[in-house]
Amino acid sequence: MTLDSAPMNLTHHFLIAMPGLEDEAFAGSVVYLCEHSERGALGLVINKPSDIDLKTLFDKVELPLLRTDLTDSVVFQGGPVQTERGFVLHEAVLAVDDSNAVPGEIESDVESIYASTMTIPGGLEMTTSRDVLEALSTGNGPRRVLVTLGYSAWGEGQLEAELGENSWLTVEADLGVLFDTPYEQRYEKALLLLGLQAWMLSPEAGHA
Repeated sequence: MTLDSAPMNLTHHFLIAMPGLEDEAFAGSVVYLCEHSERGALGLVINKPSDIDLKTLFDKVELPLLRTDLTDSVVFQGGPVQTERGFVLHEAVLAVDDSNAVPGEIESDVESIYASTMTIPGGLEMTTSRDVLEALSTGNGPRRVLVTLGYSAWGEGQLEAELGENSWLTVEADLGVLFDTPYEQRYEKALLLLGLQAWMLSPEAGHA
């Protein structure tokens, strides 16, 4: 296999919408890609707030929220698929004794403590099961958390085609942008990872 024929893998990357992308769900968006392979891609929009906060979401699922640092956190519109379902992007929480672990290193054979979890390279997980909400409700759970309703999905070859049409810029994800930056600034901060500012973009120009 030559280098040119290797399949594109943008897992743990940001997709940054170009100005020419007018789809209502994605215009002006930054998407975190949880998974990308030759079969397609799955991601979460991280800068489009829904009309509820995390406390309201927990009320709806009849759980308290004892994590005071999360009470006012926004729940995001993660994408147009399964918009009534919650998706929790968070730092990896592993079911192992990691007292002797080297910081930043995660063994490939360890499993998440949560039931329905996708492990993402870069030290993150995306969980859809209620147990992560239950952990947060007791004041525990992952330290850094981003919650969405719905997700974004692309079928086989679909994202590659959109990249070819210059609909998106791509850059490796930055956890500071993902978790620590106010959502109103995430588009600009993601662009800065590429050394760009919004005024430099035109609907005709892109970078894949």
